[in-house]
Amino acid sequence: MTMIDLRSDTVTHPTQAMRDAMACAGVGDDGFGEDPTVNRLEAMMAERLGMDAALLVPSGTMSNLVSLLTHCARGEEVILGDISHIFLSEVGGMSALGSVFPHIVPNQPDGTIPLERIEAAIRADNIHFPKTRLICLENTHNRCGGAILTPDYTAEVVALARQRNLLVHLDGARIFNAAVGLGVDVRELTRGVDSVSVCLSKGLSAPVGSVLCGSKLFIAHARRSRKMLGGGLRQAGVLAAAGIVALDEMVGRLAEDHANARRLAKGIARIKGLVIDVNRAQTNIIFFDLADRRISESEFVTHLREQGILLHHAAPFRFRMVTHHGIREADIDKTLAALESVMRK
Repeated sequence: MTMIDLRSDTVTHPTQAMRDAMACAGVGDDGFGEDPTVNRLEAMMAERLGMDAALLVPSGTMSNLVSLLTHCARGEEVILGDISHIFLSEVGGMSALGSVFPHIVPNQPDGTIPLERIEAAIRADNIHFPKTRLICLENTHNRCGGAILTPDYTAEVVALARQRNLLVHLDGARIFNAAVGLGVDVRELTRGVDSVSVCLSKGLSAPVGSVLCGSKLFIAHARRSRKMLGGGLRQAGVLAAAGIVALDEMVGRLAEDHANARRLAKGIARIKGLVIDVNRAQTNIIFFDLADRRISESEFVTHLREQGILLHHAAPFRFRMVTHHGIREADIDKTLAALESVMRK
């Protein structure tokens, strides 16, 4: 049986164009800054995001951690959302490896952190307190159903940070989904931030890699942080080549994923026993709840798997589906038919 895998957009496979580019990529030792394909990808991403420089990193988790280690000294504090990816899903690396203290503030359902809550979290200058150094945002926001942070909101956070002499890091793993969802140039979403991490291996379908962007000085220091974490790369052009194809060919098609997610959300809303807020289907991620407790969570997942559907069990009676390259409209219809069948049991 061919499975329809909606667990994440990380399950995407490289396109044939990516495989061809990888096979013939020019390479050199990136440790010496001599890999021409890596250098080209980094320059492309920096230009695309309106930043001065960029750094290829093996994963999004490492990219965020490199940024935190570069921005913050030991014992300094980061303000971030309570359901942000950095806080929930990155193994506590900021504390375990960087001795950086997280100051958690509740995310709103739209992915934002209210400005007044951010300002209240900024520490006074007192020897009893850690020094607040950095604010982290996430766009799109995974746990908030792929919610998009608007350019105006990001600008407000940046302005507050500047007033208080703080820095801003943007976890932009799916920043191109946000740009496509709003119909704006991606630079509108990164303007003013001090660093941004972008994932190549989610909706953009490259097999490996994220790119961290910032000022030339920041990236120079970030290279040292990457090396310390074991992320120094050699002939990495074979990976960067897929990233170049991703930037050239895969950004525009993200709108298809968003349309499929909306189709899926609208269909789920019509199925008795399932609950979803259709208005929150902004990009390629949807969450829904199993309200009919006559079926257990494990039975729900098992019955769907038996019909060829994979999804992510995100929390008690809460599930996530993510659309991506390789998922067609027909797959959405098959998924909805499977959901209806399971809920009729």
